[in-house]
Amino acid sequence: LITGHSGFKGGWLALWLIKIGCNVVGISKDAEKKQSNFYNFKFQKKMKNYFFNIQDYKKLKKVILKEKPDIIFHLAAQAIVSKSYDKPIDTVQSNTLGSLNVLNSASFLKKKCICVMITSDKCYFNLEKNTGYKEESQLGGKDMYSGSKAAAEILINSYFHSFNKKNKLLFCTARAGNVIGGGDWSFNRLVPDIMKARKSKKSVIIKNSQSIRPWQHVFEPLYGYLKAAYYLNLKKKLNGESFNFGPNSKKSYKVIELLKNLNNKNFKFIIKKRNNNFKETKILKLNSQKAFKKLKWRTELSFKETSTLINDWYDNFFLKRSNIYDYS
Repeated sequence: LITGHSGFKGGWLALWLIKIGCNVVGISKDAEKKQSNFYNFKFQKKMKNYFFNIQDYKKLKKVILKEKPDIIFHLAAQAIVSKSYDKPIDTVQSNTLGSLNVLNSASFLKKKCICVMITSDKCYFNLEKNTGYKEESQLGGKDMYSGSKAAAEILINSYFHSFNKKNKLLFCTARAGNVIGGGDWSFNRLVPDIMKARKSKKSVIIKNSQSIRPWQHVFEPLYGYLKAAYYLNLKKKLNGESFNFGPNSKKSYKVIELLKNLNNKNFKFIIKKRNNNFKETKILKLNSQKAFKKLKWRTELSFKETSTLINDWYDNFFLKRSNIYDYS
């Protein structure tokens, strides 16, 4: 079962699971835009779909008890930093209560259930660290989005210590770095903004061209989530743990470098600095050694390979080629 399966990461994860022969159930607030992965993957025919807000605890519990999932990947969330300024209450409720609703609903299953609770690298308190945040680093946030993700981590940890001996749940949290890839159409995100500008032959507006982010292709953290579920099933001592999923912290890339790698040579870009009404961290890095040691996970794609995959996907999409989802 995947919550947020109509979103960017959730859609790719659902496709991956379908391709390896899993029976997949999805829960999302809505099916999002017509150009989203949900429609292009034809999930209407390939899996069972439910559409409602996971803040509806009674409905969520009813679906989980009906479907009896072996594994739950929880990705449903309010995932846009800028939206947290416009809708702070919805952001907090979605990212905290939504997560607790998933765990508590699954606790009523009379069978073992593995839950991978996806939060964010933004859960760490911004100290502008160049060495990379570890799982035990300070949590917190100066914006509502970061605060909601930190709060989710704290509440999930509290839930583990309160109820881990009373049910058959095995769960961990996953904190992924900046995930990029084909099929992302989210509002106010770098790659979709670049690609939309490229398609319309307009200039792209860049907020902070010198900011450093842990860029990684969407397939990388999804593989990490799958590995987390696999090892949770094998090693119960991992129950309640948290894992970072990010690229090698020794290799840092700025926004401007990503822009140059995604620039189609047929178009010229004029970079305009947009003044934010909120402050963003200039340096964000993750230390993923724990995932490497305990889950045998690490990123495989280089920055150049990641950029090439993204360029190819959007080129094919805009040319309406059918091979954009053929990753079998």
